[in-house]
Amino acid sequence: MWRCPLWIPARPTGSARVLHQLSFALASLPVVLRQALWRPDVVWVCAPAFACTPGALLAARLAGAPAWLHLQDYEVDVAFDTGLLRGALARRWVTGLERWLLRRFDVVSSISHRMVQRALQKGVAHDRVRFFPNWVDVSAVQPLSRPSDYRRELGLDDGRVVALFSGTLGAKQGLLLVAEAARLLAVRCPQLMFVICGNGVMQPTLQQATADLANVRMLPLQPRERVPELMGLADIHLLPQDPDVADLVMPSKLTTMLSSGRAVVSTAKPGSEVAEVVSRCGMLSAPGSAAALADALEQLVNDAPRRASLGAAARAYAEANLAADQVLGRFAAQCEALRAGRPWVALGDTAVPADELAEVRDIP
Repeated sequence: MWRCPLWIPARPTGSARVLHQLSFALASLPVVLRQALWRPDVVWVCAPAFACTPGALLAARLAGAPAWLHLQDYEVDVAFDTGLLRGALARRWVTGLERWLLRRFDVVSSISHRMVQRALQKGVAHDRVRFFPNWVDVSAVQPLSRPSDYRRELGLDDGRVVALFSGTLGAKQGLLLVAEAARLLAVRCPQLMFVICGNGVMQPTLQQATADLANVRMLPLQPRERVPELMGLADIHLLPQDPDVADLVMPSKLTTMLSSGRAVVSTAKPGSEVAEVVSRCGMLSAPGSAAALADALEQLVNDAPRRASLGAAARAYAEANLAADQVLGRFAAQCEALRAGRPWVALGDTAVPADELAEVRDIP
């Protein structure tokens, strides 16, 4: 592992964020290019940060290896859609550069089917796209069969129902809805406790918005080894989403929520991939509406059997679709096929090796 310095702005404005990412791309470039000397079989780069993709592409060409770009989110689109970056001319220039780079990778993958479709819309050839979802260690994050240790630490009795948000407290999360819903439910649902866990730019704003609410507790980012215990604290997981970026991101935190076997309530836009997943194991509320979020939570607070049923469905989905062994096994097989130069053909919104097409089509 190599560590490279980067500049961290005191105030994360749009332009400062760009310089922040560029500082890491420039500092890491010599390290990345040096990897071409041992001629890797595949050069794989993950975005964010998209600023690092030119260096990875150059390293792949110097090594004579295929270049694979994996998109965790479309940060260029998110930056403009959320107002971090502005200007029609700037957007046209930056998105043009993004499209130019995307089309030069041998493989472009992403974590949801709609994000794969976005890659196709940006001009990536159909036989170069892959669906590569986030995974979770389903053996590590499991439904707790006992009360979480966090209940004792927070002084919560068994009668309390906990609605938990855990993750980065970022602007694109729509977290102020949680604070507004907590205020609406303070009297209506006295047994409901909101726990907001994490760090980020929204932390001071949320602390101010919930300072007078007795039904909200805020925790800092917790150690990785305590994640299973933290997930087990929840009776309901909260997944607020900014509707403007609903198809541009697939929150990685959703995998651990599902693996924990708890119901999920999300404000994702109907028709988005997040909404499709959550509809199988939770409830959707209207995007941007604190009242709708409060109503959905109140329904689940008062219906323990339904919470249990949705939680079981969440766990079943995680085991069937997100288990690390399955996802990473497919990834390793695709890397081997790419290294061997086996031709790929389009199938649905992704691609498979041509010599496996008949086998795939035989799957019911």
